[in-house]
Amino acid sequence: MPRINQFIIRFITSLLCAGPLSSFAAAASGVSVEDVSGARPSIVLIFMDDMGYGDIGPFGASEYPTPNLDRMADEGRRFTDFVVSSAVCSASRSALLTGCYHRRVGISGALGPKSRIGLAPEETTIAEICKAAGYRTACFGKWHLGHLEPFLPHHQGFDEFYGIPYSNDMWPLHPDTIRRRLKDPNDPGNWPPLPIMQAKAGSQVEIVNADVQPSDQEQMTVELTRRSVQFIEDTDREEPFFLYLPHPMVHVPLYVSERFAGKSGAGLFGDVMMEVDWSVGEILSAIERSHHADNTLVIFTSDNGPWLSYGDHAGSTGRLREGKGTMWEGGCREPTLMHWPGRVPAGSSCEHLCSTIDILPTIAQLVGVPLSDKKIDGESIVDLLIGAPGAVTPHRSLVGYYGGGQLQTIRNERFKLVFPHRYRTLAGKSGGTNGMPSGYQMVNAGLELYDLDNDPNESVNVIDSHPEVASRLSAEAERYRETLGDSLQKRRGSEVRGPGSIKELQ
Repeated sequence: MPRINQFIIRFITSLLCAGPLSSFAAAASGVSVEDVSGARPSIVLIFMDDMGYGDIGPFGASEYPTPNLDRMADEGRRFTDFVVSSAVCSASRSALLTGCYHRRVGISGALGPKSRIGLAPEETTIAEICKAAGYRTACFGKWHLGHLEPFLPHHQGFDEFYGIPYSNDMWPLHPDTIRRRLKDPNDPGNWPPLPIMQAKAGSQVEIVNADVQPSDQEQMTVELTRRSVQFIEDTDREEPFFLYLPHPMVHVPLYVSERFAGKSGAGLFGDVMMEVDWSVGEILSAIERSHHADNTLVIFTSDNGPWLSYGDHAGSTGRLREGKGTMWEGGCREPTLMHWPGRVPAGSSCEHLCSTIDILPTIAQLVGVPLSDKKIDGESIVDLLIGAPGAVTPHRSLVGYYGGGQLQTIRNERFKLVFPHRYRTLAGKSGGTNGMPSGYQMVNAGLELYDLDNDPNESVNVIDSHPEVASRLSAEAERYRETLGDSLQKRRGSEVRGPGSIKELQ
């Protein structure tokens, strides 16, 4: 585990609230930042894959039931403007676990079986923050931050790991891969067998299943849930825990156990979402049975929006624009719930701008571990989490990078400036059916400004009526280009640390 030294404590000095409901709830419960700082909760972080903004009941889904996620919202807090660093798997996960824009730590796109890089061991993860506070830690699910031994979870602060090293579609039995292989045996998209791995800290990784089959994928959500429940129940009263549960679902190809197959009435996607909701219920029940029933924070969010080209096997953006693979709101705004009875105001909503990069510094404050001198980009949102009176976003601005490092967007709490770039779209056409994708087309975005408070769907370009806002955000973007770069302008950035590589470790 990287050593955390030359600590700099980041405490919030001005705490403001998210709105009348949350302010009332916080006042009624008597919770303050001082009450939760040092409370040292156990923490469960559930991270979905390719789940859209409109895919759960608390954010508008109605075609299938999600009672356990509804319960999380009823007893906890919805975050309605919660965004990711990049709308693609590995980049998004690196930002979540390090509190940094993915550009800073050198992870872009989606790493595959041929990748020779991963999250650098020198980076400090949420798991390492928690380990420094004496927590027991585990990761069960999809890792996707480097599949080679030095980059796996048991070298990044996790006591134990069980799961797959990258996405479940990087697999020779994906229906689209089979179709392409039949058409062209030399297609470069062919994949090696997908393994299931497990490891404990201080040991080498073990391959427990070298060749995942469809029957294994059908049981994936069930098995990850079983291990998560066991981990919670086995943790002693005196030892808090951090559980990271990055589900492979609802990334295509979709699989579901027999228990939920055909039960939603909304097709396979609905069945899979019902099983995910069941999993959340099992986690909540395990917490209630455990020694940590009165002090566990559960966070539920996603890595990016839905993969729209898969049509009936993709989720819903809730009418937000575009989806995965773009930095329009449908690709980067995630449905987020936080549940911590007695600390988080029940039935409340936070409308202020937050990001997955804020989770690490928030957890660091809660568990009482100062941040290292290694620069991060996130800010603690403890005040927003508990609905402290007067709380506002800690961010003056947030940027959206995509591809090999294109700075495509910058936004503040209200406005979003889009820089000229090419992006993929279905252009109003339907996606594919039965697990087969349809084709995207590439189109050009111009210099565009959107008022997200009044137009979250990004349908009206208001740059002509707010030129001063566009000018201010453009100047702010230049600061990011200097430090984090911009591949469209062929600028690397002075503060990009880069990924870990096998060559560097040899």
